Amino acid sequence: MFESRKINFPSSTGSSLAARLDLPPNPRAFALFAHCFTCGKDIFAASRIAQGLTASDIAVLRLDFTGIGSSEGEFANTNFSSNVSDLVAAANYLRHSYAAPSLLIGHSLGGAAVLAAAPQVPEATGVVTIGAPSSAAHITRYFAGKATEIVEKGTAEVELAGRTFTITRQFLDDVAGQNLLDGLVNMRKALLVCHAPRDEYVDIENASAIFAAARHPKSFISLDTADHLISKREDAIYLADVIAAWASRYLPVAAETAALPPGVVEVSETRTGPLAQRVRAGRHAFMVGEPVSVGGDDAGPAPYDYLVAALGACTSITMRLYAERKGIAAERFSVRLSHRNIHARDCADCETKEGDIGEITRDIIIEGDVPEAERARLMEIADKCPIHRTLTREIKIRSRLVS
Repeated sequence: MFESRKINFPSSTGSSLAARLDLPPNPRAFALFAHCFTCGKDIFAASRIAQGLTASDIAVLRLDFTGIGSSEGEFANTNFSSNVSDLVAAANYLRHSYAAPSLLIGHSLGGAAVLAAAPQVPEATGVVTIGAPSSAAHITRYFAGKATEIVEKGTAEVELAGRTFTITRQFLDDVAGQNLLDGLVNMRKALLVCHAPRDEYVDIENASAIFAAARHPKSFISLDTADHLISKREDAIYLADVIAAWASRYLPVAAETAALPPGVVEVSETRTGPLAQRVRAGRHAFMVGEPVSVGGDDAGPAPYDYLVAALGACTSITMRLYAERKGIAAERFSVRLSHRNIHARDCADCETKEGDIGEITRDIIIEGDVPEAERARLMEIADKCPIHRTLTREIKIRSRLVS
């Protein structure tokens, strides 16, 4: 069963850092996620990427930096170096409590932070940056109008993403002293650079500079029309899938999970997103979700999608077996299905006349040079598939509470 644990661990200064650990039942590896400047561990991009990686049996720890979200400390006393120290503390926590992170992922300034922290996490084999600047000092352009005040008075209030933060002179001095690109030459870890060409905060030249400075193995993924915060669901889903696929090359081989007995299916909440479920059947695992419109986060096809998919697959398989046995030259069977609930009184050929009933529409395409008589027989065979028979006869569902 997937878990999403709220945890706390000490920073290098002793303050408590808040984090969330998304944990699959048999993690093949652990990843550490660093959020963007002034954001937090629960920003949509972070939670969606964590969900995607967890579905691939990669556990993800995402933390709030000091002074952000639920972590202790004052934001005004933090800087880029303290963020890097927080990441190292998080890696130490994983190393001592579970396993050292094999994957470091950073979004925006968090991407710069994981590049800086990478040498201090020797077990990490892969690093991923998302919309990251090539210099930590890049962030200062968003409060450049306050630079004089910060230097002269030592502090100033700046507005970032609609919120007010206190920026100090020591923050400016700290980011000015960082040199990320020189460190990339000797990083000795696989690198995936993800960046949107139209990023409105960190232009694409930053990604080019990071990619050019790094040594192979390195990869670049264009996020097409995504925005800086990866706020669109389809972009976040794509990014999660890409990271999971890329990382699989640099992570330990997944341990063989014991197969369930034939005919047994196990469903459990992932706890990584609203209404998201993980299904195991035999040696296979897949996600089930609900659309956003009904309170889910579209983690996978909905339960009814799988129901009609089972009917469609069974229909096609049954027709294929019959065609091969009878020597019918059908090239391909395709089935498109949809489900809806209708009023019984609107169904002319239904025995039930009150209340609602379910209606499944099944459109079948038979490709190839198949005579009409054989097509008609194949349509009769479609109704004989086992799932069709199950759905059209009385079913008893017996529920038991077990330990």
